[in-house]
Amino acid sequence: MLSRIAESLFWIGRYIERSEGTARMVDVHMQTLLQDPWADEEQACRLLLGVLGAQAPASDRPLSREDLISTLVASRTEPSSIAFSLAAARENARRAREIISAEFWEVLNTTNARMPEVITQDKVHSFFEWVRQRSILAVGIADVSMRHDLGWHFLALGRDIEQADMTARLLASRRWGAPEGDPGEGPSWVNLLRACGGYEAFLRSCRGVISEQAAANFLVRDKHFSRSILHSLDGALGCLAALDPDRGDAVIPGGATAGLGRIRSELLYVDPAELRTEMPAWMRKVQASLVAAGDAMRDRHFASYAQPSWIGSTS
Repeated sequence: MLSRIAESLFWIGRYIERSEGTARMVDVHMQTLLQDPWADEEQACRLLLGVLGAQAPASDRPLSREDLISTLVASRTEPSSIAFSLAAARENARRAREIISAEFWEVLNTTNARMPEVITQDKVHSFFEWVRQRSILAVGIADVSMRHDLGWHFLALGRDIEQADMTARLLASRRWGAPEGDPGEGPSWVNLLRACGGYEAFLRSCRGVISEQAAANFLVRDKHFSRSILHSLDGALGCLAALDPDRGDAVIPGGATAGLGRIRSELLYVDPAELRTEMPAWMRKVQASLVAAGDAMRDRHFASYAQPSWIGSTS
């Protein structure tokens, strides 16, 4: 497979997952602000922008929900925004038209074309639901209409890496162990579960033990929840093995398989109490491992990133 096609498929997977994850996070955040009139809106908005790595708008006035909509939803230049992700997924799909199915191309192209230019607060929640549905539709169509060959594995690998990154960002935003209601604690664990789409799954799995530590363990180490970090890492490692079954990069120092496998093992065996109390530090380690894995993928598979070199004349 051409490296440019592999790269496009990898980023299609990442941008699809990023659009859905951003929609979930912003939706839960805005609903929380509506339900709690005493919440510090500016602090909450700055926290969410920081979680998603977005720049706050340059303004002297306090940040508001309108700023979140303009920055994280409708902006065509902010890489963390939904509009940017949908457009980038469509552009990468255009570059990989000879590999992806016609149905997959159609859903990405149509979704980008229907992205509204302006979104008002009274329509924003229905918009978030639309984004989630279109993202899930795209993933489902890709799954049933594409051969599960190298191209599909690059696509799935991008989704798994982005899923792990989004969950890690969200978990790092909460000050675990802070008393409920502390203005500096960040999102409640209930909102964290809802932002990941896992609140009901958690209630069914916890068997009556509802606590902050149980929520942390569920979002990090539950092997049966698709957005848990461990589940995403397992998916990514499976894709890496399928992409290079004979050799792999597990034996390569700094390779993607070695890096992701190391952080997976550490998360699997860390004491649950340590995981909860040191959650921000652990999530920074997860994010650093994901960044390193992306760099290793770039160096090994995506030759378009290689610096051009001149070949001198031998005459």
